[in-house]
Amino acid sequence: MVEEKADKILSESQESNVAFLVVGDPFGATTHTDLVVRAKKLGIQVKAVHNASVMNAVGICGLQLYRFGETVSIPFFTETWRPGSFYEKIKRNRSLGLHTLCLLDIRVKEPSLESLCRGKKLYEPPRYMTVNIAIEQLLEVELLQGESVYNEDTLCVGFARLGSEDQMIVAGTMRLLQMVDFGAPLHCLVIVGETHPVEEEMLDFYRLTDDVPQHTGNV
Repeated sequence: MVEEKADKILSESQESNVAFLVVGDPFGATTHTDLVVRAKKLGIQVKAVHNASVMNAVGICGLQLYRFGETVSIPFFTETWRPGSFYEKIKRNRSLGLHTLCLLDIRVKEPSLESLCRGKKLYEPPRYMTVNIAIEQLLEVELLQGESVYNEDTLCVGFARLGSEDQMIVAGTMRLLQMVDFGAPLHCLVIVGETHPVEEEMLDFYRLTDDVPQHTGNV
């Protein structure tokens, strides 16, 4: 809505108070910053109420937030579209010893290609990328790029429903995390860089080993 109907939001804001509620912090996405810029240019007063965000909530696993590099987004692959632009960003982060937060694709109210061709929008069922699919795609890109940025033995942390009562936090290699059932969305993934001893101590509380191939309980 904010991308397609921003003009409507702004026009109503000139005559009355309009609240725009988002998941996470309002300045976690450039789309929201663009809305503020456009409002200010029209002389519309903007007040931001900050919120908790995945960008800082991932710190619960013990990895220090100032040791994170650039955040990347992992989109759903299709038969004809398999982008790997995130690979170079992960490579840069890992070369600096930094952790990488991977935000996983969310497809809600996406029109099907067939319906667009027919000129009538019909929406596909909602899809939420899991940690398992993200790792599968990451490994596929590594196989294609072949620069040894990460592999099945790379330590990662998988998160599900972060901030809720039944949140799940599991640390382990990519290979082990692929065997974990993380349950309902939303999921995200952190590729761990170089770690401080205190970070290691905290990660141990969430760590899987080869002796524990599955983890299904709440953490």
